[in-house]
Amino acid sequence: MKQGLARVLVLSILASAVAIPLARPQSVARRRPVSSGGDSGAPRGNFSVDSTLVLVNVAVTDARGRFVTGLSRRDFQVFEERTAQNVAYFSLEEAPVSVGLVLDFSGSMDSRFGQLQQAVAEFLKSANPPDEFCLIEFRDRAELSTGFTSAPEGIQNRVALTKPGGATALLDAVHLGLRQMKKARNARKILLIVSDGGDNNSRYTAREVENLARESDVEIYAIGIVGAAAGYGADDMFQGPSLLSELAEEAGGRYYEIGDSRDLPAVALKIGRELRHRYVLGYVPRNRQRDGRYRHIQVKIARAPGQPRFSAYWRRGYYAPADEGGGL
Repeated sequence: MKQGLARVLVLSILASAVAIPLARPQSVARRRPVSSGGDSGAPRGNFSVDSTLVLVNVAVTDARGRFVTGLSRRDFQVFEERTAQNVAYFSLEEAPVSVGLVLDFSGSMDSRFGQLQQAVAEFLKSANPPDEFCLIEFRDRAELSTGFTSAPEGIQNRVALTKPGGATALLDAVHLGLRQMKKARNARKILLIVSDGGDNNSRYTAREVENLARESDVEIYAIGIVGAAAGYGADDMFQGPSLLSELAEEAGGRYYEIGDSRDLPAVALKIGRELRHRYVLGYVPRNRQRDGRYRHIQVKIARAPGQPRFSAYWRRGYYAPADEGGGL
């Protein structure tokens, strides 16, 4: 199974997904359970058990890339550091999202900028009233051109009036996007990156950005335009497709690689729809140590003989809560 396309949210008295202290645990009562009566319901707002609940967002597709719905709790197995976990909570995610669009406005995008404008319009078609969006654009440097807004037409108008030019500060743009997502009001946070070239003008390194992505509670989706027509130089190749792919996998998203910019609108629309198809699995880790360490997660889908094979996408892991004593 592939990994990615999922957010891990840790709920406890002391910590969130990135081990940030909380005054009280966050309630997930807004999620609508879709399991049978035998499944555990969502924790209530006064949830005060001295434990950590890990919530894993999981997307499931079939062999043709179509989203699979109708699965039950019994269809999933969850492992933390290869140890099987008891799935105590199961629901269908319907939470609003906060999305940061990180768009390449460098000079190499000039001939394909019309497709990028169409892609933004297609992606924003999936917006719901509680959603919010911001825009980070990058050329020689990265800048936040539109702060969080619930009026996506403002972002669309900004992109329509923009002219590409300059070099490519991709890493700086992703770093800025991750920091901007700390201001998001919705629990589910997404970065959508679109670029046709490698980085050639950033201050931040790939390692710095990867570490920030791992520590954040942000899913990253990326579309990379590759091939002879794309803006890659010999020194940029590693910082292009491979970097975007690694960021997406590490941060619980998915990387889409296209060779023709005319495919951009269709891929952007697919991602917009993909955000709406999500299972949420919750478990209390068998490892109760509050050691602040990164813990890997694996999700498997049970398959009876003769049933089709499905692919699941989820975040690689999370940082456990940390106490000074290192335990409960």
